[in-house]
Amino acid sequence: MKYTTLPNTDIKVSKICLGTMTWGNQNTEADGHEQMDYALEQGVNFWDTAELYSVPATPETYGATEKIIGSWFKKNGNREKVVLASKIAGGGDYTKHIRIGGFVKQNIIDAVEGSLKRLQTDYIDLYQLHWPDRGVNCFGVRDYPYKYSSKEAENHLEILETLNTLVKQGKIKHIGLSNETPWGTMKYLQTSDQHNLPRVATIQNSYSLIHRGYEVGMSEVSMRENVGLLAYSPLAQGVLSGKYLKGGQPEGARGTLFPRFIARYMSEGSLKAVEEYQKIAHKHGLTLAELSLAYINQLPFVTSNIIGATKLSQLKENINSINIELSKEILEEIEGIHAVIPNPAP
Repeated sequence: MKYTTLPNTDIKVSKICLGTMTWGNQNTEADGHEQMDYALEQGVNFWDTAELYSVPATPETYGATEKIIGSWFKKNGNREKVVLASKIAGGGDYTKHIRIGGFVKQNIIDAVEGSLKRLQTDYIDLYQLHWPDRGVNCFGVRDYPYKYSSKEAENHLEILETLNTLVKQGKIKHIGLSNETPWGTMKYLQTSDQHNLPRVATIQNSYSLIHRGYEVGMSEVSMRENVGLLAYSPLAQGVLSGKYLKGGQPEGARGTLFPRFIARYMSEGSLKAVEEYQKIAHKHGLTLAELSLAYINQLPFVTSNIIGATKLSQLKENINSINIELSKEILEEIEGIHAVIPNPAP
């Protein structure tokens, strides 16, 4: 395994991060425990979850993933071996079964307390805001939705002051963002600097070979402001495994069970790009998943690559991507496809 540090901290994290959002729906508690056991054996010490999980979010599965992680901590007694990240859900119809309202003080406090209880731990290493309250271009929205985006942004000062209180109490160690924009990220950094409050360490946004929009603005923020990317959906919800090409609908696959989650990655342009990337992979003796993950692993603005799997065989392949070095020739071939079919998936 390769390691880096959370920006502006001394916390060492694996370059591969274990994603967990299928546990409690597609995966059982036993599956989750098996994945955690294997990941830790392979040197993966960084895990990401959220109060929202498992996904799709429902009242019945709210907090299910955190409970599975908590039961594993209780069984093994090795909480200190894991750098744990979780998130507070943003507001909206999708999360009205969790709470009403966005990132106001009491909601943040309640969310942290709830996560700590489910996770059976006294602290969370990295606590993230799952998505902005104001309406931005994420989750399949390509361009800024100025027609319906909220005219008022979040109260960044109140949010950071609340998180600062939780840091002082030892309940969270560091903070991060998710599904944010350059403006939003810089606003948090500006507010932190002006009021001597905790600084954002990471941003968890989607990134894959068919969705490289992060490079339009956010990658510069990452590198100049030292805010590391935690790349999620690096396989585009499984589309970059190639299993959905030619109309494939594998039994039990996420896209087969919940097609709306892969719809954003299934455009004609996306599938054409996937076919071309698959040709590169096969030419060089790699699987498409290995190529896709290894590309992200070597990017200078990436702190960790969040992989997720429903099968142990998938998890093994994903983790092994850390051992793959892409040659200059492969990287040039990838950029050649990107030049012709840039960011086909929003």
